[in-house]
Amino acid sequence: MKIFNSYTNQLETFVPRHQGIVSMYVCGPTVYNYIHIGNARPVVVFDTVRRYFESQGMVVKFASNFTDVDDKIIQKAKEEGVDEKTISEKYINAFLKDVASLNSRTDYIKPKVTEYMPKIVDYIQGLITIGYAYEIEGDVYFRVSKLKEYGQLSNRKLDDLISGSRIEINEKKESPLDFTLWKKTEEGIHWHTNFSDGRPGWHTECVAMIDDIFGEEIDIHGGGTDLMFPHHENEIAQSLAKNHHTVAHYWMHNGRLNLEGEKMSKSTGNVVLVKDLNVNKLAYRMFLLSTQYRSPLNYSPEALDVFDKEWQKVQKSVEQLYRLLDLNDQLKDNVVVNASDLVDINNYFIESMEADFNTPNALTALNQLMKAINSKLRQKPDFEWLNQAYALTSKFLFILGLDFNLTKLSIEEKSLIKQWEQARINKDFELADQLRQLLVSKGLI
Repeated sequence: MKIFNSYTNQLETFVPRHQGIVSMYVCGPTVYNYIHIGNARPVVVFDTVRRYFESQGMVVKFASNFTDVDDKIIQKAKEEGVDEKTISEKYINAFLKDVASLNSRTDYIKPKVTEYMPKIVDYIQGLITIGYAYEIEGDVYFRVSKLKEYGQLSNRKLDDLISGSRIEINEKKESPLDFTLWKKTEEGIHWHTNFSDGRPGWHTECVAMIDDIFGEEIDIHGGGTDLMFPHHENEIAQSLAKNHHTVAHYWMHNGRLNLEGEKMSKSTGNVVLVKDLNVNKLAYRMFLLSTQYRSPLNYSPEALDVFDKEWQKVQKSVEQLYRLLDLNDQLKDNVVVNASDLVDINNYFIESMEADFNTPNALTALNQLMKAINSKLRQKPDFEWLNQAYALTSKFLFILGLDFNLTKLSIEEKSLIKQWEQARINKDFELADQLRQLLVSKGLI
């Protein structure tokens, strides 16, 4: 398997630190509002990555945080006349609801900044102790100049950053590039420490959580390209100083999603919220997977309509296949896929996913499978082939996160369908029409 490593800027063979186990961390949301469709891209991308590893028999230890202390949360709390916890809990629940609606998993480790404060403070103190951080008048900063590797991820040279930096109002810092680890403040929620009463800087929160949850360099750290600098660069800087590694062996970044060519921004209102999408959310997930994760993606209602129709076709084909097998009591478990045409499709799908998670090609494989199934459904049933096709379909849909619930027919429902089919064969159109209306009312056809 090849993964594009943003840190080395090249495709690399993926080798997990521990055989059969993959450790992953993805930067989560700052919970002061509902997520928009651009925020959903890393959610879907890295959920799909996780699903693929699990489909290959690997155990995935997956964590993604909630930033539940932030200036934006404090401002939102003031506007609504409530405390910060009320705001953060409201939008954590809303986030998880949106994530589930996209068929992304929610059974992962979910650290909150407010619950990790002792660990974060200890991490900052550790950086001070080894000389990579300094405290001035209650604020704590990281000494960027001490780290020659700074800028590796974002392809920025330290000398260029220094020469190009603006003179800041904050003259306390030793260098304009030094970033905040702890901010002295009594506004909003804050904590008492040896530095001052205040709260942590954003860049320390994730790296301290990763250090505590995993206790070592992890396999994959993910997030959007907008986080590469300064957030991920600053995570790496702290980890190199304290732990002598780059947080993760592989850094993965998804491209930005634009709204009809424009950058989405909650501050300007140029957003579409996930909860407001008026199509099946699996259609939107398919849309997100239709472009390779590292490439930018442009959203428009017209583009989504195309994938809404595509998803409906897939759903209809899968339901017809399942219904045929179920109606004839032919659904089987532990099916081995060995039909040559299905093996070829499966190989193409796997090769696509192994090539840096090329989901557009994986969707092509899914479409090839749907065409083959639709062709077979028009012929005399070959239940052995159809069972293999259904097993392969289930596998593809699980990995892509496009799986949906299918319910077996009851004895009574099977009887109704068979009566309807017999009435059509007998050309008893009046009875057939009555039975068809009954089946439609039950959602069976």
